[in-house]
Amino acid sequence: MNQLITIKVQDNQQLVSARELHKGLQLTTRFSKWVEQNFSDFEEGIDFSSVTTVTHQNQYGGTKEVQDYALTLGMAKELSMMSHTELGKIYRKYFIELERKWNDPKEVVKRGYEYLQSENVQLKLENSQLKPKAEYTDKILANPGLETTSMIAKNYGMSSVAFNKLLHEQGIQYRQGKTWLLYAKYQNKGYTHVEPFEYVDSNGLKQVRNTSKWTQKGQKFLYDKLKRSGIKPVVELVKEE
Repeated sequence: MNQLITIKVQDNQQLVSARELHKGLQLTTRFSKWVEQNFSDFEEGIDFSSVTTVTHQNQYGGTKEVQDYALTLGMAKELSMMSHTELGKIYRKYFIELERKWNDPKEVVKRGYEYLQSENVQLKLENSQLKPKAEYTDKILANPGLETTSMIAKNYGMSSVAFNKLLHEQGIQYRQGKTWLLYAKYQNKGYTHVEPFEYVDSNGLKQVRNTSKWTQKGQKFLYDKLKRSGIKPVVELVKEE
């Protein structure tokens, strides 16, 4: 598959440049106007993040920093579809194929194994006589603090976007506006803790929204429920290989 656009992997997520996508789609709308018209339905910090990039300013080699955005593949796919062009269809199919390959179980295990090696965890696993389940659950029980969804997702070799979707499919949570909430039967059980989260929106204004973090009890609940569905942390999949 020929590369249509540069893919950057960060925090176990595939990201693309908004400016590069805008250029690839050959849109005539000014970039800033395109952002203003199309980004309102997406959430900063989840679907995209604000970044700067350096471009050539003139023929003498001068450069300048310009506003850009790092987009998740899910957002890039929707933006491509929203362009209503033939190029948009091509890019959308391209992103769908990238997501399919990224979520292939073999690729998930491979990334998880590479992550463990990079963190020098594999050596500890080989020397340990504990069972995989004990290793993961002991890690949870040893940390009484709160944990973000993105960090838990990383333990499963998934992006936070994919993991949130998985929890929704498992009947654990649903999305209301820009916030993920637990279904009624899981509320008031001490699984999550809501904290205010400050961020800067695309207009440079400070905003505040609530974000949920998982308690120790909640993390154990996720482990047990996902395990019953055959979904295991990367550390256990590696042990089984």
